[in-house]
Amino acid sequence: MPITKGAKKADRASLRKRVFNVRRSRTMNDAVKNMRKAIESGDVKEAEAKLPETYKAIDKAAKRGIIKGNTAARKKSRLVAAIKRVKS
Repeated sequence: MPITKGAKKADRASLRKRVFNVRRSRTMNDAVKNMRKAIESGDVKEAEAKLPETYKAIDKAAKRGIIKGNTAARKKSRLVAAIKRVKS
């Protein structure tokens, strides 16, 4: 538990920020999961339609610091590679 006044304030702030971080993370994970389901079902058109939405969620998570930039790039790259595998 925080002891000093400043530590208590920082704890309150981190709890408020956590709500937004969890929401952003959940949005990203749901988008990736939906994309993976579309790829696994073999529906290439649906997967390609969901690609911009998924990219947006991943980029926002990276921008806010929920994931690192390289992690975001890796996720996007793997999704596109998975679509290409299904296409051929």
